[in-house]
Amino acid sequence: MLQIFSITFPFFALVLCGYAAARRLLLPLEAVTGLNSFVLFFALPCMLYRFGANTPLPQLLDVGVFLTYSVCALVMVAFTVAISLNRRIGWNDAAFGALVAAFPNSGFMGVPLLVALLGAQAAGPVIATMVIDMLVTTSLCIAFSRLDGTDVHGASKAFKSALKGVAGNPLPWAILLGALASALQLELPKPVAQTVGLLADAASPVALFTIGAVLARSQMLAARHKHPPIPLGDYLPVAALKLFLHPLLVLLVGSSAIQLGLPLDRFALTVLVLVAALPSASNVSLLAERFGADNGRIARIILVSTAAAFVTFSLAVSWLT
Repeated sequence: MLQIFSITFPFFALVLCGYAAARRLLLPLEAVTGLNSFVLFFALPCMLYRFGANTPLPQLLDVGVFLTYSVCALVMVAFTVAISLNRRIGWNDAAFGALVAAFPNSGFMGVPLLVALLGAQAAGPVIATMVIDMLVTTSLCIAFSRLDGTDVHGASKAFKSALKGVAGNPLPWAILLGALASALQLELPKPVAQTVGLLADAASPVALFTIGAVLARSQMLAARHKHPPIPLGDYLPVAALKLFLHPLLVLLVGSSAIQLGLPLDRFALTVLVLVAALPSASNVSLLAERFGADNGRIARIILVSTAAAFVTFSLAVSWLT
């Protein structure tokens, strides 16, 4: 465990540094958006491109990984929505609660952390999960969020909006370009490759720092706008689903798939389980705010899952490896 903590501690420490910097106003709240944009549009796409280009194409297009993770994502969304709907929580809030329960922080945290723990071969399965979460899980949850009558155009418009958002997201395009470079054995010109390398190297520390800053900003904005107190029952169970049910479900479905003969490698299954054990994706808070959901509740789920994951994720690594 000490060896595992020695690897995971710096990642979570950087999240804490970002949180403390924003809370102490060492980092102005207005600057958090700029940091987030730098990671999203420059550093993280370069990191994903580099991993994609250096990963054999069969690892990026693993059918077993796609089927196993997709089934688990759909089950998580359906189950979380089913147990969340009540008089206080309508379709909009339930849908984004489901998204935050099924969407791990695989981009900002998962890729660098799992590569550090398991080696470069872990990048392929992690990137595959990101594609599923961005294309399938997010689109489905946004469509569900429109079912409570808050939008006269309903789910159809939501699906179109989700697809438009995916098209404008640089991460899928970076993954696609990296896969093409891997398939065609293309190499960038040396000056371009060095530029991509510098940005890719910056992705991990800046992204982790930004996660903490985003979480702190969400809390501070909720307090500034005098957001009413949120019952523990509205967010703690969802955080527990993310940290415990999601990885357990992936393990059970993946193990069953292997027993049934599905082409799923044991190492890939280990990576998938650890991806599911990651805390909730911080960008869901931005989506919730955009679509008018209770962002205070979503931010609390992300904060609780991120804080608790320092222990729960490390235990999962120790158990699986």
